[in-house]
Formats: sequence, structure tokens, C-alpha cells
Amino acid sequence: MADKADNQPTNTDDTGELRDMKVDELRQEAKDAGVSGTSGMKKDELVDSLSSGEAANGEDQGAMGAGPDEGKVRKGPGSSDSLKYSQEVTSPEDEPEREGRSLVTTHHEVIRQWAEERDGVPATVEGTEHGDHLGVLRIDFGGDDDKLRHVSWEEWFKTFDERGLNFIYQEQRSDGSQSNFFRLENPQREDA
Repeated sequence: MADKADNQPTNTDDTGELRDMKVDELRQEAKDAGVSGTSGMKKDELVDSLSSGEAANGEDQGAMGAGPDEGKVRKGPGSSDSLKYSQEVTSPEDEPEREGRSLVTTHHEVIRQWAEERDGVPATVEGTEHGDHLGVLRIDFGGDDDKLRHVSWEEWFKTFDERGLNFIYQEQRSDGSQSNFFRLENPQREDA
């Protein structure tokens, strides 16, 4: 059996130790180990993902990383003026130039981290699906919208990339308070 090095989970029987941890601690450990979608997971799911070695073996990396466009903005005839005036973010290390700055990215990890810092969960609007394809994409921040159905980050990003969307958002409002503002833009739609 592998040794547990650098706080990476292994396939050893750590479930007892993991089950003694609080959910917030499990989420942080899972997030640090590269498990996506931790904010929507229950304690048993977190324990399972950490004890299975899922993160250490890279099995749950579909939503992680930059995505197919390496975080770069997608452009087309439907690109909005907002896109022109937004700062492009291509890495989780990029910082806004100033408070209240509009930002834009296609980077999966940037989007996931932004949402999870706000307790956001990937979602779709029920009734907008197309066969077995997700409908309108949203992020659920825990409001009263009962039409939102939670989905995995993998499903959300698959749809996001298939549609060629950009994620326009803010880290903070101009007064410095945290912002939940975001919108999805399809630069290929001429009626956008």
C-alpha cells in the first residue's frame, strides 16, 4: 500500500480518521487534493472521494484545470461590449486590477473556485433541458429558486464548453464587498 505523503489521500483505511473530521475540514482537504464539486457533497461523499484515492489518482479531474481554451476568452460576432471592457483571467493566480473590475474567463478552476467561495453549486434550470442535455446553466447560491436542479461540475463544464460560453463576473463590488454577479455569454450568437 502507498504511504500517505504530502497530505494526499491513499487507498489505505483512513475512513475512520476521515469520518471523525468535520464537513468543513473534509471539504477543504478534498479541495486541496483536487476533488471538484466539494461544496455540494455530503459528508459520506467527501469521505468516499478522499478514501478512494480519487483525488490522488486524478480520477476526478474532468472539471479541474483550464479547460479546452486554457482560460482564454472566446470571441465571435455576439461578443458584448462587456467583454471588451473586462479583464481576462486565465489562471487562478490572476488578481483583479481593482475592486469592482469586470472579469472574464473560460478557466474551469477559476470558475469553480469563485463559485465555491460563495457557497455556489452548479445548476441547471429545470424544464429547459434538450433531451439528455442540460438546459440553461446557473450557479445556485442557496436562494429560493425551486426551479434549479443541482448538477456536477463535470456536467456543467461539459455544457459550458460545448456551447462555447464565456464567464463574465466580479470578485468584489466597487465598495469592496464580495460580489455574486456573473453572467454567461455566447460570443457566437449574433443576437446576444
